[in-house]
Amino acid sequence: MPKMTVKDVEVKGKKVLVRVDFNVPLEDGEVTDDTRIRESLPTIKYLLEQNARVIVMAHLGRPKGEAKDELRLDPVCKRLEVLLNASVQKTDTVVGKEVEDAVAGLNEGEVLLLENVRFEPGEEKNDLDLAQQMAQLGDIYVNDAFGAAHRAHSSTEGVARYLPAVSGFLLEKEVEVLEKCLHAPERPLTAIFGGAKVSDKIGVIKRFLDIADYLIIGGGMANTFLVAKGYDPAESFYESSKIDVAKELLELSDKKNNPLYLPDDVVVTEKLEEGYPSHEVSVEKIPEGWQSVDIGSRTRDNFSDLVQNSGVVVWNGPMGVFEVSPFHRGTEAVANAAVDSEAYVLVGGGDTASAMEMLKLVDKVDHVSTGGGATLEYLEGRELPGIAALKDRE
Repeated sequence: MPKMTVKDVEVKGKKVLVRVDFNVPLEDGEVTDDTRIRESLPTIKYLLEQNARVIVMAHLGRPKGEAKDELRLDPVCKRLEVLLNASVQKTDTVVGKEVEDAVAGLNEGEVLLLENVRFEPGEEKNDLDLAQQMAQLGDIYVNDAFGAAHRAHSSTEGVARYLPAVSGFLLEKEVEVLEKCLHAPERPLTAIFGGAKVSDKIGVIKRFLDIADYLIIGGGMANTFLVAKGYDPAESFYESSKIDVAKELLELSDKKNNPLYLPDDVVVTEKLEEGYPSHEVSVEKIPEGWQSVDIGSRTRDNFSDLVQNSGVVVWNGPMGVFEVSPFHRGTEAVANAAVDSEAYVLVGGGDTASAMEMLKLVDKVDHVSTGGGATLEYLEGRELPGIAALKDRE
């Protein structure tokens, strides 16, 4: 990685401000999935072993600059204590006297968790006054929040202007894996893009038309491409405003002689509910009043064959409405093909990671990214401000 990491700076006895991604799901005041907290542990534990004073910053949900009790980090703090097997102090604010006093009282080898940084109105505006107040709390800044690295916020980009800023171990690992898949993949390189919207993935599809050997399109976004090819979607979801974009991408794939692999058949239903009648049809023959909700068996076989013959698989977006049975079967088939293959499998965050959790296949994947939008933007080739702000090795 071209950026300096936490191991490249002296942290012993220092106050280290660590930005992590603790944006985890809560239910009844309890953390229901602590994956993102666990992923941050190597960096936090390393700092504690070095007798640093660790000040953790994180966000949760979208409070839009207001303090909301249901988005306070108290449940996260409790879970962090369990995972660290150590006491974790917490403040009820992000900056100000309470925080300054808590930092002043922090001993070497102790952890302090600040309140949800997005409670501050200036956080998402990258307010530099707020960033300076954050910076005054520490001697060194460590960004280990890959999932927020595509945001130029006070706690991700702004604070790095005022402190020596380096990467944590999670962010370092994410970048190294993505770089390997982009620039030194074992061939064939297969990219799989699904989910609902083409608009979320235009840039990354263009990028992979240049570098992928096989480019698979599934999920709701495939409908927009099928409409662009002249097929009637009936009641299927598609983005009418992106049909011209889909046409351009299809033309570009022809020009580059790199075809987009689209569904040949789909599973359709009249109502998106578990147990409601469904059946498979060709993409040319979706009945009036019905909607496409998953790829069909012929498409599953075709996509699975491509995946099983791959050297690297990069996957972002499910093949259907996997949350509703039996419309998980397309995603399940592709997932099984990936984990049963010899390929190195990188799964993007968000819904794809949730699907792998549901299918109990997470442990069989080589890397599940903690980033959703950040992963897509990195794959697209964009500069992520939270990474760009860190110190270069040279």
